[in-house]
Amino acid sequence: MTAPPMPSDPRVLLVDDDVELSRMLMEYMGGEGFDVHAVHDGEAGVGQALSGSYDLIVVDVMMPRLNGVEVLRRIRARSSLPVLMLTAKGDDIDRVVGLELGADDYVPKPCSPRELVARVRAILRRTQREPGGEELNSPLEVAPLVLWPQKRSVEWDGTPLALTSTEFNLLEVLVRHAGRVVSKGDLSEQGLGRPLARYDRSIDVHLSSLRHKLGRYADGRSPIETVRGIGYQYLRE
Repeated sequence: MTAPPMPSDPRVLLVDDDVELSRMLMEYMGGEGFDVHAVHDGEAGVGQALSGSYDLIVVDVMMPRLNGVEVLRRIRARSSLPVLMLTAKGDDIDRVVGLELGADDYVPKPCSPRELVARVRAILRRTQREPGGEELNSPLEVAPLVLWPQKRSVEWDGTPLALTSTEFNLLEVLVRHAGRVVSKGDLSEQGLGRPLARYDRSIDVHLSSLRHKLGRYADGRSPIETVRGIGYQYLRE
């Protein structure tokens, strides 16, 4: 099956100390239409990531000196650029910490280049929309929240919120279905661009972060409600 078209030559930065693996991934992703640049230590990764030259960053967690979690922390202090983490297979702690710090998604290593490309495409498809029609340009309002899909900006009671690309995606899905329950499976498909994997806590961690960033209603309720065993819903005031 042919993948949906992507913006021309998306620029991807790969931060991984495994030179051989980096070379292989660069070759594969280059053949898939990506412009990939690799650096092999965390310090260089942070500098390149903050240069404004890339559409997405892929960061390996296990690197000497400055590891991937610290790289992500430093990037998030200054940028909302999409970040995909490469984590050790079965290492749930690194995954959760990365998501809590603002990673958009993760891929466990060893991973297939095909899976990595699919995850990268899923993130970019949600963050690099082409100019759309009235539906995309019109704001979504569930007072006191206003969300502009095309500009990818959000305000709560007039105050702008700093969200990661994945937090924005998930919030948009919930707001479009305000007052109705959205299953975790649908949130994963529509917000992360991939099926929900068994034991995957990504949705829960992202929405926990969103709750902290959003305000509360006058009665103290969070606008995002957990519906146990089903999913989440965005409550109207």
